[in-house]
Amino acid sequence: MPELPEVETTKAGISPHVVGREVSSLNVYQSSLRWPVPTDMAENFVGQTIQSLTRRGKYLILSTSVGGALVHLGMSGSLRICKEAETRRKHDHWDMVFDSDCVLRYHDPRRFGAFLWAGSDPWQHALLVNLGPEPIEEDFTADYIYQLSRGKKQVVKTFLMSSQTVVGVGNIYASESLYRAGIHPNRSAGKVSRKRYLALVIAVKEVLAEAIESGGSTLRDYVNGSGSPGYFQQQLLVYGRAGKECKNCSTSIRQIRIGQRSSFYCPSCQH
Repeated sequence: MPELPEVETTKAGISPHVVGREVSSLNVYQSSLRWPVPTDMAENFVGQTIQSLTRRGKYLILSTSVGGALVHLGMSGSLRICKEAETRRKHDHWDMVFDSDCVLRYHDPRRFGAFLWAGSDPWQHALLVNLGPEPIEEDFTADYIYQLSRGKKQVVKTFLMSSQTVVGVGNIYASESLYRAGIHPNRSAGKVSRKRYLALVIAVKEVLAEAIESGGSTLRDYVNGSGSPGYFQQQLLVYGRAGKECKNCSTSIRQIRIGQRSSFYCPSCQH
């Protein structure tokens, strides 16, 4: 599913086309997403100018002078810029139309994404207010994650993927970061040392920065704001490489299940 790098890439791709533009119409073709699209969404946007497009975790926030809406891409959602006359495809669920025939179009085959009005202060919405720090920002530090982990029996991979710990570190990026930091994904979070959490924080920041630079990871349905796939999957060191040689030590990469998710690790490099 789209994770932080994919959402960040989408934001960067569509921002120049929507920020500073007035919404001329909003057409919802399928309102049954993860939560129903509010029936007054068009009233909130038509005639308003998009003042900013920001990201919090895996949520995009479209803001105007009267408030903002949250957009979540769910498991298979994507946003792209197109012309109004462009034929809608199956699973195109809503269009935000601007002047000059520019359209922000939402596509989601599994319909597990969201488009919700978040009121005058979107940052205080229930879906955002309790999220952990952004992993690519300065407040995600070794001291922070080390103190938070004390006494936790939860395995470190699940701990790292929790949005209350840090936002946007999904399954792929957690596996890759733990590998770079040399930490076994099944190790108890409370038993990881501060020194090793420092290595993990550095790894998370590096992995996400590289993924953003590469436009994200395309494993199934993800495309960026222009409809192009991401290419970070070509740089993966452990994820999806079960049975293949570790690129560091030549040991066979192993696959296990953690929290009902596939996890990949090197038994020699990670302990």
